[in-house]
Amino acid sequence: MDERVLGILLLCLGLGSLVAMLVTGMLSSRFGTRPVIVVSGFGLAAVLPFLAIAPTPLTLGMTLLLFGATLGSLDVAMNIHAVEVERGAGVPLLSGFHALYSLGGFAGAAFITLLLSAGIGPLQCVGIGSALMILAMLASWPRLLRTKAADGEPHFALPRGVVLMIAALAAITFLAEGSILDWGALLITGNGLVDVEQGGIGFVLFSIAMTLMRFCGDALNARIGDRPTLIWSGLVAIAGFVVLLLAPVAAIAMIGFVLIGLGAANIVPVLFRRAGSQKVMPAGLAIAAVTTMGYAGILLGPAAIGFVAEHVGLTKAFWMIPAILALVPLCAAIVVKTVTVRGRASA
Repeated sequence: MDERVLGILLLCLGLGSLVAMLVTGMLSSRFGTRPVIVVSGFGLAAVLPFLAIAPTPLTLGMTLLLFGATLGSLDVAMNIHAVEVERGAGVPLLSGFHALYSLGGFAGAAFITLLLSAGIGPLQCVGIGSALMILAMLASWPRLLRTKAADGEPHFALPRGVVLMIAALAAITFLAEGSILDWGALLITGNGLVDVEQGGIGFVLFSIAMTLMRFCGDALNARIGDRPTLIWSGLVAIAGFVVLLLAPVAAIAMIGFVLIGLGAANIVPVLFRRAGSQKVMPAGLAIAAVTTMGYAGILLGPAAIGFVAEHVGLTKAFWMIPAILALVPLCAAIVVKTVTVRGRASA
């Protein structure tokens, strides 16, 4: 396959995810999140091995559509469920859940890399991965909350009001994360700060900083509240981009990557919490809308940066990101409304 075909295949993955995300909010609203998590979780494990044996680009594209659909459905249902768990616990938990998501990304990549390096074939590698996923689903299935369907509420609604704002901020934050993933290495190598072989160091530092900060995020949020978390997280992420773009040497650029990871870490968990607590529309549909727009941001945003970079250069194109990230602290007061949790205000 050439780059064009690979790009189309990646589009299949994203398209499958986006379509499923739109439907999952309705399914979760009608049947509860538990059955959606179970079906999509086991479905994901079942589809994964077929990625290693698809014989043609066409069959691989069809498999990626289905894989993306199960992945997107699981993503939305887990976030809705996480909000329900947090609401029942009465304490912030979402940052920790998202930290484990990041940790899972590290573990999965490292695990498969280790198996491939040991000479194990791709099919056997994903087979082992699927088996572990099935065991994880069997262990978690009985522990999932048995939530009721939302009686009397619509099973579909377009995002509106504060939900639309939350979704837009999620898209902006995911765009910032996607830009570091897709363009960060090219930015620092193109500016002559590091050699090509070392281009991935920035993303590694960004990922580590984000994961560690998310593990600290729940305690921080419980201490200062959602609004200050959004404001200071946005400001730190913006500062990180400024440091990165103005860095004269590699060491300072790496500080920028770390600041971006620390700042962006807890924005999305807070946004999901606010989507789950607003009263404009059903929480499940709101979280589905936020997830879908966020995913669209991480898919389409880096492509937009590439288009702009063609005309003005990558460094100038990157300045768009801190400019739009400024909306996060600016809109924090609108997004956050006082919510009483077990008798205490958490705004």
